[in-house]
Amino acid sequence: MHQKVALLVLLAAGLLCLSLTPVSRAEDLDLDVEGDDMDVEDEVNVFIDMQKQVAVPKGEHFFAESFDRGTLDGWVLSQAKKDDADEEISKYDGKWAVEEMKDSKLPGDKGLVLKSRAKHHAISALLLRPFTFDTKPLIVQYEVNFQSGIDCGGAYVKLLTETPDLDLDQFVDKTAYTIMFGPDKCGEDYKLHFIFRHKNPKTGEYEEKHAKKPDADLRSYYTDKKTHLYTLVLNPDNSFEVLVDQTVVNSGNLLTDMTPPVNPPAEIEDPDDHKPEDWDERPKIQDPDAVKPDDWDEDAPAQIADEDAVKPDGWLDDEPEYVGDPDAIKPDDWDEDMDGEWEAPQVPNPACESAPGCGPWKRPMIDNPNYKGKWKSPMIDNPSYQGIWKPRKIPNPAFFEDLHPFKMAPFSALGLELWSMTSDIFFDNFFITNDRNAAENWANDGWGLKKAAEGAAEPGLASQMLTAAEERPWLWVVYVFIVALPVILIVLFCCTGKGFLWTNIKLCCWLTVTVNCSEVIGVSSRSNESHQLTGRVKGSQKPQPGDC
Repeated sequence: MHQKVALLVLLAAGLLCLSLTPVSRAEDLDLDVEGDDMDVEDEVNVFIDMQKQVAVPKGEHFFAESFDRGTLDGWVLSQAKKDDADEEISKYDGKWAVEEMKDSKLPGDKGLVLKSRAKHHAISALLLRPFTFDTKPLIVQYEVNFQSGIDCGGAYVKLLTETPDLDLDQFVDKTAYTIMFGPDKCGEDYKLHFIFRHKNPKTGEYEEKHAKKPDADLRSYYTDKKTHLYTLVLNPDNSFEVLVDQTVVNSGNLLTDMTPPVNPPAEIEDPDDHKPEDWDERPKIQDPDAVKPDDWDEDAPAQIADEDAVKPDGWLDDEPEYVGDPDAIKPDDWDEDMDGEWEAPQVPNPACESAPGCGPWKRPMIDNPNYKGKWKSPMIDNPSYQGIWKPRKIPNPAFFEDLHPFKMAPFSALGLELWSMTSDIFFDNFFITNDRNAAENWANDGWGLKKAAEGAAEPGLASQMLTAAEERPWLWVVYVFIVALPVILIVLFCCTGKGFLWTNIKLCCWLTVTVNCSEVIGVSSRSNESHQLTGRVKGSQKPQPGDC
């Protein structure tokens, strides 16, 4: 009896302890904060309050733009019109602005924002000097944030070919470019373009070459409203890499992974060659020597009456299956001269409900075992088969072999020529270089800092779970189950069995303390992560299980 009372007291105490756990943890954390200089929230606030400094490129580069000075100095808005568009939409009159993101986590960090929807936008800027493809790689990188999502529109850049007549004031969709690179989306088609224009050495004409589609799922880059870093790397050995957030999502070789291929085939089918009239492409023919067997009956029916069938007892041969509805009444407006003689509608015969059937009985039909159908000669290999005819191959008069497609046309400007049905597309930290270290430093000073700020400002796990449950109420069931399961297991473990009451009490207390300690340590880990983010680690140590 005393043991049962003790178990009930233990159960009540355990549940009370668990219910007070969040409060005790909060109080413990408050006490810890008093001992430290600042807690997690303070660290995040300090980090967010940091003002972004004007970015200074390090190393060799051809273009660097962070917009941190808040102006469009050096950028040229196009004053041109599209040739193939209606007058009301032919102008490049889309608005641009230099401003911070609507939900900026890094005060002072500005970027170029596409402000209009359903308009043509074109803006460009000259490089410090033209980029010439020689023995060093090309690295192009910039940031994009679809602040309002994206329905249909692009956020790609064009590297404008250096030509004597290049006029940024007249930048349009047909302006010659060397490379087009960046994200594009319409409907459920998520693209990450890498296109370069290759010059045919025979004709002098340029043709677009498209990289294969990335294998990675790109959807989240367009929907998560986070800032993403897009990077293109072209190497002198013709290899290329496309990266998002410094992770490779596509790679290949300019000679083998572009469509259409850089080099045309050495041979082509002769357009003047024609298939001979007696060319036999039939692999099989009917056996001309086959003879229909004498006992083959082509007229036998596919089905016959089952001679073994017997009419069921109680079958009502004289009762029709359907009879006139005795309750039906001729409509008052029925005109027999116009509508004919009125007849009651047919209904199932009530007399047939309890019988196996009504009306004349007929034997059911079954498959005819002697049915063979129309006789046909069996198929045999065609002794005259010549295969599928193809035109003969001849040397390709347009053939050329360019083994160094990396050596593209030099470019001297970067431009954005875009149409979008969504506004507030944020661009930042454009960088063009041939130095990998310079590109990495620029990324760390810009996108890396922004990524850290966005991460520090993200809600905690509890907030994320509550937000998810608001969108998907069924998650509450999952949460309750996850919380209740360990409680039930602890109760069952502690309150079952005989003769081990004191041991079970100690184990229950140990389990409760372990849970509390693990959660406190988890909070401390997040605190230390924030310290590391801002470079302000205070040397505080994580609490140990024994401290709990």
